[in-house]
Amino acid sequence: MVTETQTRNITYTQAINEAMREEMRFDERVFIMGEDIQKGVYGASGGLFQEFGGERVRDCPLSENAFFGAAVGAAAVGMRPIVESLSSFMWVGMDQLVSQASKMRYMFGGQVNLPIVYRAAMYYGGSMAAHHSDRSHPLFMNIPGFKVVFASNAYDGKGLLKAAIRTDDPVIFWEDRTILGARAEVPEEEYTIPLGVADVKREGTDATIVAIGGMVPRALAAADALASEGISAEVIDPRTLVPLDKEAILGSVAKTGRLVVVDMAHKTCSAASEIAAIVAMEGFWDLQAPIQRLGTINVHIPFSPALEPLCYPTDESIAEAVRVTMS
Repeated sequence: MVTETQTRNITYTQAINEAMREEMRFDERVFIMGEDIQKGVYGASGGLFQEFGGERVRDCPLSENAFFGAAVGAAAVGMRPIVESLSSFMWVGMDQLVSQASKMRYMFGGQVNLPIVYRAAMYYGGSMAAHHSDRSHPLFMNIPGFKVVFASNAYDGKGLLKAAIRTDDPVIFWEDRTILGARAEVPEEEYTIPLGVADVKREGTDATIVAIGGMVPRALAAADALASEGISAEVIDPRTLVPLDKEAILGSVAKTGRLVVVDMAHKTCSAASEIAAIVAMEGFWDLQAPIQRLGTINVHIPFSPALEPLCYPTDESIAEAVRVTMS
């Protein structure tokens, strides 16, 4: 007899906490480290500190370079750290990330594993100003040695984070805080989502929209608007930027003949740029129109609540880019 999978409608934050709780129960080598985490979301509200204690929910000093490096050492001797940080604070620990975490396995000839997950939260879109609004995931696509993961909803977030914790390579796990409270149906039973596999969020026949992170809900809203105009847009969420499931993207473009790529990072040298370049090289003969690429305009993010929204792609700008390809 086939039983139906039970699900709950929970937020992205709840799903991420569930993933860490399950993995910490499954493997005693898994622990969390970061700034003020014992009193924050893993304290009274999250319950991880109460369940696992200070040895496995570790508060760290305000020095990313120090605890990013400590995670490398812990992973090298067999632990599986999950490191909490913000996207804008990744710069402070770049020496440990680039010179140690990304290179150590290669430099040691594969004799050491580095099972680290660096969770990087993006707090853009809420008047955080330039020092707290970075969306730096494209830079890490350019650094060999990292897997780069970017979930767009609660279901994907839980499954991808569990898979990331279990991999033996360092993973940068990006979290778009514009979708923190977004809800999705998440199974009660244990599951993982393999890294490197894209997901078709909406099927279509006229144009392909590849959207990243918090741009996925915007792309879906744009596809809804376009459907009322008789345009069928397919929306693809890569979910993992390294490794990138380029076959899924190329296959969709072969079907639709048109491509729009949207990323919340600055447009120059963005993830959208890389995806557009791959399709231009490997899917050129399938294209019926020039590729459209959307991203944040190349300025530092202003504090002003009136100005900041003008920097980012919107539902309408995505829809208009599809209309351009159709013309």
